[in-house]
Order: sequence, then structure tokens, then C-alpha cells
Amino acid sequence: MVAKGIQTRQNIIQKSLRLFCVKGYYSTSINDILKATALTKGGFYGHFASKEALWFAVYKEAMRIWRDVVFEGIAATADPLERIHILIENDIKHKLGNQVFEGGCFFHSMLVELSGQSAAMSSHLMRGFDQLAGLLCAWLKQADQQGRLKENLNFKAISRYIIVALNGAAALHACNRDPAILDQTLSELRFYLQQLQK
Repeated sequence: MVAKGIQTRQNIIQKSLRLFCVKGYYSTSINDILKATALTKGGFYGHFASKEALWFAVYKEAMRIWRDVVFEGIAATADPLERIHILIENDIKHKLGNQVFEGGCFFHSMLVELSGQSAAMSSHLMRGFDQLAGLLCAWLKQADQQGRLKENLNFKAISRYIIVALNGAAALHACNRDPAILDQTLSELRFYLQQLQK
């Protein structure tokens, strides 16, 4: 019985992740979720106290999927700049290019939709971006300590720029699914990172 409950909860999360990516959080009703999962309201509320509580579980699942895709191959290299290159390429080619999230990037979609709507969900989302920026910053500092970067670089600003570029690519790619957008973004970010090196 416990295993069935876990399976039902996971089914709600997975179906809701798809709905939130395709329709948006606010445009997805509880009835949409019930229809997708073939549950009753009692069945849904037995797992989640509210739609917002469900969103936090969906976010956690989206993060798990994102990490599996974006961090693939990173542990195989100790080179901090190569790690940044791998992360960028995985995000662009494998997450966006392979449309890991049906309907578009979950994180970009939520960033746009939740802005000014839900302080709790928006701040939770921003913490994720801040953590990624912190990781990129740490890798840049490591490369700097190895004497590989130009002097007086603002690692925090560079990390933010990379995240903004990735989200910009997600937004443009969501409009028309043109792979040239992804190729150009990847090429420009590679060039940008080369300019930081001695």
C-alpha cells in the first residue's frame, strides 16, 4: 500500500511537471491535474495540501532531471573551465536541444510566470539560480588560482551573465524551436569564456 502511495504521488508530480511546462502554473487547474492523473480530489489532496505544495514537489523533480542532464560528465574532469564548458553544452544541447521538459524549460517558464505573483515560489526559484551562480563562481575562482584568467575579473557578474545567456536561449528556443539559436548561443558563450583567459 505504501509503494502504491509513493507511485501515485510520483505520477501526480510527473504529470503536473508536464502540465506546468505546457500550460503554465496558473493556467493549470486542479481539474487538469485530476484529469491527467485519473484521481479524485480526495486522492489528490491525500498527497498534497495545495497546488502550491505540489509546485514545490514538481520543482524538486525538475531539479533532479536538470542535474542528471546538465552535470553529466562534469565529475570526469578536474579542470574548472572545462566543467563550465560541459555544463553550458549540456544545458544548451542536451536539456534544451533534446527538449527534456516538454513545452519548454521548466525553470525559465516559471521564472517568467511567477514574477510578481508568488513571493515564496519566486524566491525558491531564485535560490536555485543563485546556487548555480555560486558554483560557476567557485569554478572561475579555481581557474584564477591556477593563473589561467585575466586579472580583475568580476566572477559573480560573469556567472550571472552565463545564467542570463542560458535563460535567453531557453526563451528564444521556446518561440520557434530553431536549433540555430542553441548553436549560436553555445558558440558565443565559448568565445566569451575564451576572452577571459590569459
